[in-house]
This record gives sequence, structure tokens and C-alpha cells, in this order.
Amino acid sequence: MNKVLIIGSGCAGYTAAIYTARANLEPLMISGVETGGQLMLTSDVENYPGFPEGILGPELMDKMKAQAERFGTKILHDFVEKVSLKEKLFQVVTSNGETFQSQTMIIATGATAQWLGIESEKRFLGKGVSACAVCDAAFYRGKEVCVVGGGDTAMEEALFLTKFASKVSLIHRRDEFRASKIMQERAKKNEKINFVLSSTVEEVFGNEIVEGVKVKNLKNGSIFKIFCKGFFVAIGHKPNTDVFKGQIQLDEKGYIITDGRTRTNVPGVFACGDVMDLRYRQAVTAAGTGCMAALEAERFLESHE
Repeated sequence: MNKVLIIGSGCAGYTAAIYTARANLEPLMISGVETGGQLMLTSDVENYPGFPEGILGPELMDKMKAQAERFGTKILHDFVEKVSLKEKLFQVVTSNGETFQSQTMIIATGATAQWLGIESEKRFLGKGVSACAVCDAAFYRGKEVCVVGGGDTAMEEALFLTKFASKVSLIHRRDEFRASKIMQERAKKNEKINFVLSSTVEEVFGNEIVEGVKVKNLKNGSIFKIFCKGFFVAIGHKPNTDVFKGQIQLDEKGYIITDGRTRTNVPGVFACGDVMDLRYRQAVTAAGTGCMAALEAERFLESHE
């Protein structure tokens, strides 16, 4: 039986592990399929405090993992198949058939960016293809970029990119956007944004890095190229909460609902990182909520001794 069980890794999970391990709570982390979270897909990270020259995403995750293990975190490289939060001791069953019980649980399973599903998109991931303008916009100062999507997220990404890029082409498969009117109005007023409607991205092309995208006009079938240095996919994120459905309170998009901090509706269960934060989705905010969840878990255990 464990005092603390952490599901998921990444900035949130590793930070929660560091704090709970240093509190002598001997946490067990089940790292999940994507060990290290979204930063494992990121090349240069320039906005995480303490690294003035920047750091590679996988390198940052390796350092966090080593720090968590240094203080005694046990990391199991497996993923959770089943969860039971109805009893006093929480229980999980992994894909290998192992069962673990714990007095508290910290959920840090994150959210996965939704992609178009084209082969070239994967090939240029971290080499010009991104799903986070706030993370990567500064790399495209004075350059042309493309954004694909039609909702508020796409509008927000495009508007943010105009602070750095010389031109932003916003590509959408329909002839009108599903984004809120106020977001559409803001985007249409921005002279840097070029709208490419009724079109889909067929391919991302380039040599070592992105040089542009091939686009298909859905009305006449024509194929044309848009030359750009960055390609941002903004069609949404999916929180990794399927295993928790029916066990914990989720919002309409599947994100875990917390009390404004990290406490869920199940006493002793806490959530941190992108699985409960659909607004910021940054490494540093994920780490911050990981710290909060760890401190909340420690206090919960103290109050139930």
C-alpha cells in the first residue's frame, strides 16, 4: 500500500514526485505511455526559468526524472488500465495486470494535442511544426507562419503569433469559422492575418525544417503552396481522462474539475498540469500545480493520520 500514487509524468507529475518524495512519502509514479509528457516532443525550450540558454524538452524531462528518483520516487513504466476511487484506499490496475493501492492519488496524465494525421506533420514535429504558439512563437520573429483550425484556439494562436511573425495564414476547411464572434472580429481586424478558407493542408514540406505547406482548395480542387517557416496546428487538445470517467468529476470537454487549486470532488485525489488546465498549458504552470498537488496530498495525509 502506498501513501501517494502519481499517475502520469511530465512537468506536473515529476514536480509532484519531487515534493512528495522529499516529504518522505515514498511516492509511486506510473509514468504512462508518453513518459515525460508533451515536452518530449519539443526541441528548444527557452521559457522555462533557470535555463538562460534554453534546453531541449527531452533533456529537461530527463533532469526532472533524475531529480525525482534521487529523492526516492519509484517509477513504473506502465500505464493505468482501470481505476477505482470509490473505496477509502484508491486502487489502480496497470496494463501488465499489477494492482496498486494508495491513500492519496495525484493525477498528472496531461492532455494530448490533436493533429491532422498527415505523415509530414509528424516528420517535422519540433522542426517547424508545433501545437503551442505561446511556447514557440518567439522562434518565428519576422517570419511567415501558418495556423490550421477554426475555433477560438486557432484565433488565439494566430493573434498571438502576430506579435512575432511578419504574416500569419489561417487555414480552415470550412467557409466560415466556428470561433466566437468576438475572436473572429479581433482576428479580422489584424492586418497580419491572411484567411485561407474552404481549404485543407495536404502536406508539410521542406528539407531539414519546414519551408511551407501544400494546401487544397475544397471548392475547386486546386493545389497551391504557402511558403512559411512555422506550421501551427490548433484544432484542440484531448485530456487523457478516459480511465477516470464515472470515477471523478469532469467538465464537458473531459478535463478534471478542481476546486480552484488541485483538489477534485473525491477527497484525497488531486489533479495537476494540463489534465485540469485547459487555459495556460505551459511547462512552468504545470510544474506549479504539481507542487500544489503534492503539498495538498501531504496535508491530506497529515489530517487523516
